[in-house]
Formats: sequence, C-alpha cells, structure tokens
Amino acid sequence: MKTTFEVKKSSVVILRMMLSGIFIVASLNHLFNMEKTVARIEQANFGAIGHVLGSPEVAVVASGIVMLLAGISLLIGFQTKWAAIILLFVLIPITLTIQVGQLKTMGPLFKNIGLAGGLLFFALNNFKFYTKNN
Repeated sequence: MKTTFEVKKSSVVILRMMLSGIFIVASLNHLFNMEKTVARIEQANFGAIGHVLGSPEVAVVASGIVMLLAGISLLIGFQTKWAAIILLFVLIPITLTIQVGQLKTMGPLFKNIGLAGGLLFFALNNFKFYTKNN
C-alpha cells in the first residue's frame, strides 16, 4: 500500500538550498584552508581515517572537490538524490574522523547527524510535483 502525503514544493526547495550551503562553504574551506583542515585531522582521535586515501592533503582536496560539485548539484536541484548520497558518503568519514571521540565537538557531531538526516530525506525520496489538475 502506497501512502501519500502533501508537501509544498517550496518547502522542499528551501530545505534543499539551505542544506547545500554548509557543504559548499565547507568545500571552499577544505580547498582554500587546507593546512587548517589537515591539522584538525592530525589532532583528531580518529585521524587515521584521514590517511585512507594516502596523505590527509589528498583526502582534504578530494573531499573539497566532491563537496563543492555535489553541493552545487544539490543547490540547483540537479540529480538531487545522487548529490545527497554522495554528500552522505563524504560526511560519514569526516564525522568519524573529526567529531567522534572528542568531547568538545559534541555540538558539531550532532550537527553532522542532523545534516545526515537532511541528506537521507533527499536520498530516500523521489520528488515529483504535480499541478492541481493532475
């Protein structure tokens, strides 16, 4: 049985646009403040995750590029489901590396959990908006 509920298109568009902002800003931070981001990885309790791709610099640049492209895609509504899935795959290792296991980052940890919830909303739903005549 398929359940339907009514959601205003504008609310989904606003959520998508607001959610994308943090990834675009974070990507620019990764790309233009790489040293600071690498230092955070090196100081993190689970900083070894940042070495999976080799050097942390590679991980920071790669995640910066991916977040920028997927964040813009989410912003403009292009391939929204895939953009959300890709951003989830970037957010999870960042969260595990930087926030988990550090008492002082409990706020950012739960911010990332909230972001993951927003991304899951777009990853798990197909939005097809119909006119009143349909």
